[in-house]
Amino acid sequence: MSIITVILILIVAFIAGMEGILDQFQFHQPIVAATLIGLATGKPLEGLLLGGTLQLIALGWMNIGAAVAPDAALASVASAILVTVNGASITEGIALAIPLAVAGQVLTMFVRTATVAFAHGADRKAAEGSFRGVELYHLSALVLQGLRIMIPAAIILAVPAELVTNALNSIPDWLTGGLAVAGGFIVAVGYAMVINMMATPKLWIFFALGFALSAIGDLNLIAMGIIGVVLALLYLQFSPEFNQGSGGGGGGSSSNGGDPLDDILNDY
Repeated sequence: MSIITVILILIVAFIAGMEGILDQFQFHQPIVAATLIGLATGKPLEGLLLGGTLQLIALGWMNIGAAVAPDAALASVASAILVTVNGASITEGIALAIPLAVAGQVLTMFVRTATVAFAHGADRKAAEGSFRGVELYHLSALVLQGLRIMIPAAIILAVPAELVTNALNSIPDWLTGGLAVAGGFIVAVGYAMVINMMATPKLWIFFALGFALSAIGDLNLIAMGIIGVVLALLYLQFSPEFNQGSGGGGGGSSSNGGDPLDDILNDY
């Protein structure tokens, strides 16, 4: 493995660590981080397959208020390195991603606690009227978030591939199988959380139709996506609210039980 590949992996890990707290460009999401590491190592297919599967697991992971979700950044970066660099299988990478996410959750809580001192330092600089000082404290805290992923990534890269392979082979099948099954359960929970947020009476018909179409084995995800877009455009084209403009927005909001999605649809 060349030094350029190592540098690219560490850059991706550093950006993913910062994005784990910023949530701005979503570089910490498995579908992005694992794919970028796959491109850096010359194995884009393995990175994409791993990232796509892990993305389903991390679908319901989000930081809400003071609650810290499992760390998708460390899980995606570390498992992608194990698969694309150290020769682990995608199944092993998926199974190891869950405990890695839990370990990353503990690590990010430690870093967030440490950055409290940076916040107090920024307060002092703000009291002094030093905008540059506030920026430096802010950027320093952000660098710590990047290092919390880059340093574990560097450690994994420094470990010989043979040692990692032997360690992976020593994991019993019942453990990897159990973790894979647990990952499948987490996928279902993530979908349930998303559906619960999107649930609205006017959209349930499309939800039921999607189940029926998914039973057709000859349709791939691209075909299903095209059908979904067409159905959405047809719904907007023939919807009375859409054709009449925003005149029915006031009455519709009182008849839907306060569902915000119904309010948006009625505004059309």
